[in-house]
Amino acid sequence: QVQLVESGGGLVQAGGSLRLSCSASGRTFGSLAMGWFRQTPGKDREFVAGITRSGRYTDYTDSVKGRFTISRDNAKNTMYLQMNSLKPEDTAVYYCAADSHAVWNPKSAPRYDYWGQGTQVTVSS
Repeated sequence: QVQLVESGGGLVQAGGSLRLSCSASGRTFGSLAMGWFRQTPGKDREFVAGITRSGRYTDYTDSVKGRFTISRDNAKNTMYLQMNSLKPEDTAVYYCAADSHAVWNPKSAPRYDYWGQGTQVTVSS
């Protein structure tokens, strides 16, 4: 079992920045690929960013490329999402997720075995 806890959400004005953190416990963090998803009411959970076990490779949805950066610190069992130039359309509940599969497929939500409880990000215009 893996426990994931997100933190760092909040209210920010458009153009501002936030950094989300996801702390993991229960399994060797470096054995897990990780991802960030987000969800708004009435919509499916949307892929935001993914990172491989080593952190060498990352992937982003087009709408956040150039604004968001995913990273991880395996020594601290923590993943991050640095969000800059935030827009009102980034408003959502953000979830971190862990994937134990051998093949990396970051965009597919069903691939992820473990999920955090989510943290709210609200961007005001």
